[in-house]
Amino acid sequence: MKIMTIGFTKKPASRFFELLRESGARRVVDVRLNNGSQLAGFAKKQDLAWFLQEICEMEYVHLPSLAPTRELLRGYRKGDIDWNAYETRFLDLMRERRIEDSVPREVLDEGCLLCSEDQPHRCHRRLVAEYLDARWGDISVEHLGLSPDT
Repeated sequence: MKIMTIGFTKKPASRFFELLRESGARRVVDVRLNNGSQLAGFAKKQDLAWFLQEICEMEYVHLPSLAPTRELLRGYRKGDIDWNAYETRFLDLMRERRIEDSVPREVLDEGCLLCSEDQPHRCHRRLVAEYLDARWGDISVEHLGLSPDT
């Protein structure tokens, strides 16, 4: 099974859709809690679904069960908890939600997990992919658009 990941910040739309089109992904799996924020620009839910179909011939799926809770996200963004605490709490949340049993494998196979963070090292999309690899096994993960220094 292959899972890709991508973040949309710090990328112009042309680069974002080019990365997706070249990836071979069949669908984008949006793992953001809030997929309609005004800050998302071209990555707002309705616009993104249309762009993906028209530009990349890809499906769009929103799976908020793979997103952190509002409280967890707020605590990290405000600096009340550091990355290590965030990671631990998010892993606990995925265990509690039993995502390995509730998320269909076929939705993620050849899918690309989408979040806002530019790079995956401090983003929950990486944690989702790694968590599922530990449960399901034999998952190849590719992070699209990595900057040269990562």
